[in-house]
Amino acid sequence: MKVLAIESSSITASVAIVMDDLLTAEYTINHKKTHSQTLLPMIAEICKMTETEMNSLDLIAVSNGPGSFTGLRIGCATGKGLGLALDIPVVSVPTLEAMAYNLYGYGKIICPIMDAKRSHVYTGIYTWSDKAGDKIHILLNQCILSIEELIDKLNELNKEVVFIGDGVPVNRLIIESNMKAKYSFAPAHMSSQRAASVAVLGKELYDEGKSVNARELLPEYLRPTQAERELVKKMNLADNSSKI
Repeated sequence: MKVLAIESSSITASVAIVMDDLLTAEYTINHKKTHSQTLLPMIAEICKMTETEMNSLDLIAVSNGPGSFTGLRIGCATGKGLGLALDIPVVSVPTLEAMAYNLYGYGKIICPIMDAKRSHVYTGIYTWSDKAGDKIHILLNQCILSIEELIDKLNELNKEVVFIGDGVPVNRLIIESNMKAKYSFAPAHMSSQRAASVAVLGKELYDEGKSVNARELLPEYLRPTQAERELVKKMNLADNSSKI
């Protein structure tokens, strides 16, 4: 099976082609350009360099969140458009779980953290057992927490933790000041989002029957968008005015 994976949940833009468990190509940019400028040219480039015809693809795997609202919308729109045009299935891949796949087989605690602003992080807690071929264990499904709440949960587990993600630089001092359990920070090549990890997890989800029609692909934000928050605010103001 030939899988095209798309990752755009943060500043990192990444695309990959995985064919029959072989990483054929991966193109990752961690730079301040909008994903609307980068994703399609990156996909075109890896297809050109690997002589991959778009109609030879069997599956589109898309990192569907949480993360940047704009980035997720662009990634999902790209995956949806390709899935519809090629008439192939699409898999929604949880961003944080895919990040944990960067440390495939790591037996200690893996804690991806993405900066959610205002001292909060998008996070999850994962680990792998020592059994060959075992699947990842989800100790805390992806969610949004204050960094202090997350540290409390990790200290309660009292097991060695490795932190990955763009939330590390923002929260490093808080982590260093409050973590009681043993911990470390993953090196750069393991810490950011990777489309290759999205592809591997996406293929597993597909094998479990969790693919969808491209029309059904939606981002998972984990919190209301700015537009939704503004709407609620206006509705509350209007409701309070009517009571005066």
